[in-house]
Amino acid sequence: MRAIRVDKDDLLKKVQKNRDAHRGIFEEAVEGYRKRSVEILEEHIQKIKAGKLEEVYVRLPRPSDHTKDYDRVIEMLEMHEDTSIEIDEDHFASYVMDDWSWKNEFLATNSTYSATAKRLMT
Repeated sequence: MRAIRVDKDDLLKKVQKNRDAHRGIFEEAVEGYRKRSVEILEEHIQKIKAGKLEEVYVRLPRPSDHTKDYDRVIEMLEMHEDTSIEIDEDHFASYVMDDWSWKNEFLATNSTYSATAKRLMT
């Protein structure tokens, strides 16, 4: 099957639901990132205050966010004038199944800080 016709409002609701779930994972990851960053820096501060001379270097990957991808699709759907829209298999995978080309990278990066992302990876 190359393409199907779907109800615009149903598709819009699905993309919005997927966007909200995505944003929730990102926000959870940001909180985990902040917490872990502070922990590491405080450990270094305590060692330095105790008189230890050590190199201080902290490298943590930032949480990844693709909310703008969802927002762009939502805006396009809201501006679409027909009540239905034709989408192909690739767009169906992204918009309905929430299986974007960047999904694995998003979950891998954010699973460091987000229990939800970690659970979805397994």
